[in-house]
Amino acid sequence: MFPSLQELRRRLRATGYISNPVDTTTIYLAACLHKPVLLEGPAGSGKTQLAYAIADAAGSTVERLQCYQGINEDVAIGKFDESLQRLCVELKSKSTTVEWDSLQTELHARQFFVAGPLLRALEYKEPCVLLIDELDKVDQAFEAVLLELLSVWRLSIPKLGTVKADSIPFVVLTSNEERRIGDPLRRRSFYLRVEHPSAEREAEIVALKTPSASREFHAGLAGLAKALRGWSLEKPPSVSEILDLALALKVLGEERVTPDMRDMLLPLLAKTEADRKKLLLRDGFASLVYDAQQHTQETLRSVV
Repeated sequence: MFPSLQELRRRLRATGYISNPVDTTTIYLAACLHKPVLLEGPAGSGKTQLAYAIADAAGSTVERLQCYQGINEDVAIGKFDESLQRLCVELKSKSTTVEWDSLQTELHARQFFVAGPLLRALEYKEPCVLLIDELDKVDQAFEAVLLELLSVWRLSIPKLGTVKADSIPFVVLTSNEERRIGDPLRRRSFYLRVEHPSAEREAEIVALKTPSASREFHAGLAGLAKALRGWSLEKPPSVSEILDLALALKVLGEERVTPDMRDMLLPLLAKTEADRKKLLLRDGFASLVYDAQQHTQETLRSVV
């Protein structure tokens, strides 16, 4: 997928994703050795975005399986289209004498099977990025479904047969740690811990999205993000939410966040009622802005 480690680093940065040397090297090795990458860390730290950045860097497509409690193989792999099968039987029975053994074989061919993300990922002529997002939301029984795919790059599907990969996808597994991912999947994967970025790195991320803004603006948003995440909010801001805030401030023509902007910015900063009430406490938002200013000064000093 990538001709060299240096080229991967360049392409990732071109997508707007800033990765550290360890992450970049791990991604490159995983691509070369056909190993899945397990990204684990808090919600909103950029795990999903990394998968899309890898796809953009490779000039490829993302096949995304969004996990949730109760997901089954019909959603992940696919299922036969029973209505299409019934229509085929009706048409065949009206036109000719039906050879039922032959028809049964025909009804269980690929053309009657509606593929889910796991099967579609194996059918690309060129490798795609298979994103299995929030795997910690499913149980270990569902994890077992993935083992054949990640071990031998094929799927055994009842009545359809075994489908081998036309190309081996780059697999990204993400977990917000609601449940511990089982050891069989961990053994097959390269592991990366993904935390919220440092203030210095977040300032650099904001700068990529708002290149015309000042260095103080970039550091200010990073300082505010660090302050918010230190406030024990129910829903601390993700990197993407800080980028949304940066763009919103530019639309409003504002260069920094001040205490009197509280009510205007609450819909962007507080995503639960408990967090909104916390920021509405007397002097609460002013204290947050003060903390953000301290972090901003530290960030500016560190990047001089």
